[in-house]
Amino acid sequence: MEYKAREIPVHYVEHGDGAPILVLHGAGVDHREMVGAMEPIFSGLTDCRRLYPDLPGMGHTPAGSLDSADDVLDLLLAFIDGVIGDGQFRLIGHSAGAYYARAIAGRRPDQVAGIALICPLGENVRNLPAHQVLHASADPSKTLGPPEESVFRDYFVVQAQSTLERYKEYVVPALGLVDEAGLERIGQNWQFSSSPEGGPRYSRPVLIVTGRQDSVVGYAGHWDLLEHYPRATFAVLDRAGHALPHEQPGLTKALITEWLDRVREHRFGTDL
Repeated sequence: MEYKAREIPVHYVEHGDGAPILVLHGAGVDHREMVGAMEPIFSGLTDCRRLYPDLPGMGHTPAGSLDSADDVLDLLLAFIDGVIGDGQFRLIGHSAGAYYARAIAGRRPDQVAGIALICPLGENVRNLPAHQVLHASADPSKTLGPPEESVFRDYFVVQAQSTLERYKEYVVPALGLVDEAGLERIGQNWQFSSSPEGGPRYSRPVLIVTGRQDSVVGYAGHWDLLEHYPRATFAVLDRAGHALPHEQPGLTKALITEWLDRVREHRFGTDL
């Protein structure tokens, strides 16, 4: 499916019916990575309309002339207006997608019913751990070419057959679709002109999940977000790097499901 937002055709896929959930992927991939991570969670739930767009410069959404995070944010807000409308929706983001999710919630606090941030990109990265492999039982060289194998070895801290299969199905197909020049141009201005947490505190249910071995965005700096999100659950998962949804799918499912329950309670006024 496609929706033209600010003159850019945004490609997206949609699953299910009911209350909308916007799901944003990270940098260097496309919607398929989050489809692979989230659909096993949502497949058993009802009343969930899941929207997975390709972010600009990835998948089948061109970067156009966008050259900053502010531009991407404006594009996403236009996409929301056109595809979701002015009703409430829930928001999930991974990595750079979580950075945009924070900004969307900051701009539309009354419309965003709750946000889930998985390995969120942020400004306050500190105590970044070195990349390490905690489990290696699969040999990617047997089924991957050298470039894809290198990405797999640098991305996953759990290099098992299950994570290798997820990588081949949900990440590899997107690697050749990346507009490197477009992402580099946007990346030169990757910080928003105003902080996503610059306004009043966001009082709706939030989930922040980080990987103890995440060598890309770390975990320590995310603790600073809690002051802005008084209804946040904060989790640091061992045996998880930046590919946390693939390396800890069981815990990811439990945490997302519990967050959805909290959003539902808050939305319908049944909080104790």
